[in-house]
Formats: sequence, C-alpha cells, structure tokens
Amino acid sequence: MTAPWPGPPIRVGLVGAGPWARTMHARMLAAGPETELAAVWARRPEAAAQVATEHGAETAASFGELLDQCEAVAFAVPPAVQAELAPRAARAGRAVLLEKPLGPDLAAARAVADAVQEHGVVSQLVLTKRYHPVTRHFLARARELPVTGARSCYLHGAFLVGDQATAWRLEHGALLDLGPHLLDLLDLAVGPVTAIRGTGDPRRWIELTCEHVNGAVSQATLSGAVALPWARTRVELYGPEGELVYDTADLDHEECWPVLRREFATAVRSGSAGEIDARRGLRLQELLAQAIR
Repeated sequence: MTAPWPGPPIRVGLVGAGPWARTMHARMLAAGPETELAAVWARRPEAAAQVATEHGAETAASFGELLDQCEAVAFAVPPAVQAELAPRAARAGRAVLLEKPLGPDLAAARAVADAVQEHGVVSQLVLTKRYHPVTRHFLARARELPVTGARSCYLHGAFLVGDQATAWRLEHGALLDLGPHLLDLLDLAVGPVTAIRGTGDPRRWIELTCEHVNGAVSQATLSGAVALPWARTRVELYGPEGELVYDTADLDHEECWPVLRREFATAVRSGSAGEIDARRGLRLQELLAQAIR
C-alpha cells in the first residue's frame, strides 16, 4: 500500500495540449496527490485553455509565464519542440518530465541532457512501460539469467490513422518513437548494447541487430504502420537456463501512471533524480543514432 504523500503537491506546468497531453499527462498530473497541474501552455491557446479548464488549471499566455507558475515542467510535445524548450526550463531551475526521444537527433538530445546536468535540476523520462510492476519484475529476473540471444518487437498501426499519426511520427517513423522503449529493455535485460545496426524503412518496418557487452546478440522489430487489433510489445530472452518472456498483451497501462507520478514527485522533492532520467534518455538517443547510421 502506498504511503500518504507528505506535504503539499508539486506544482507542475504542462507544455502541450495534443492527444497525449490530454489523455495522459494532464490527467495523471491533476489526479495527485503528489502533483498538481498548475498551468498549461501550448502554441494553440484555445487547446491549452481547453485542457486547463478540464483540470482546474491556469492557462499560461507564454512559456515564460508557465515557468513562473510552477516548480516542475512536463513536456508533451514533438521532440524538436521539447529540445528547444527543455533547456530553458532547466536554466530557470525547473525540474523536467521529459518525453522520449529527448530530441529529433543526437545533438539536440545532448543539449537537453547537458542543460539538465549543468543547472542541476531533476529530470525524469516518460518510458511508460518501465513504471509497470510486471516490467520491473521481468528486468529483475533477467539480471539473474545468462542470456545468449534475444528477439523482440514493438508493433502497432497507430501511424496509419488516428491521433497518434502526427507529423513528426510520420516523418521519423517507428525508430524514434518506439525504438527507445525496446532498446531500453534490451539494454537492461540482455546487457549494455555495444553496437547496433538497422535495416529497412522506419516509416514502414525496421529491423535492428544489437551486439551486447556479454557477447549476446538481440533482434528488434519496429513498426507503427501494420494493422493489428492492439499494440504488441514482446521480448524473448534465451540462454542455457531456458527462456524468459515479457509480453504486454495483458498489461494495464493505467497501473504505470501512479508509479510515474509518485517517483517524479519524490525526485523533485528530494532533489535527486532516479535512474530513468535525462542521462538515460541520452544513452538511448546514442543507440538510435547508431541505428540510423
């Protein structure tokens, strides 16, 4: 059972008012008790006002005004916008809740991570599945097993039609959007990735081959443009002691949000970030850059 939250909630400002901001960020932050949605800012003022009104928050007239109204900033915007604004938040001394990827390319991601480090602010990455108990149990089990090889996939059809078929996803494809999730799991479950190469078109279907520090080899398949009844994320580990499988088919993502919220608020209150921070985001972006090359 989760202990009662001590003291007042963390006042968080939200950047963005698109589908992900509405369905996840705003709802999660407003639910509390660890956080309070203080204000919303977006480049479309009417969209920001709609999200803010729904959750009893203020509508900020500018990004600077948003910073004045909060102690932490959550980003639910395309990578290029996050990479532009997150360093400003860090310079203002605000903790940051960041989406993946950190930026549209490695240079932009490094600028975000460097700003976080330089100004000593807390950061946390929204790698959704990492906050689910099933994922954490899988990773704990994986650390105890010798792994010879692994297969994995992250597949869905959200880029074909609907709210997730946004401009940046259609431009960059599954590698930047889905790749961080799968590479994060492989890097932890199999062992640190030392080399990676990709084949295919990330806007349609891409295959990654990863070499790991322990000599293991893993495969990752990514696509957001295939028709499936539901998103499919699966990791299969193989070794001399048998197999270990992680599958999100029955995973309820609603269980992720309270954990994410509590850990972010705890990090902000203590001034100490956890392991899923901007440095982790930069590590994943470095792997993505290798795959692109």
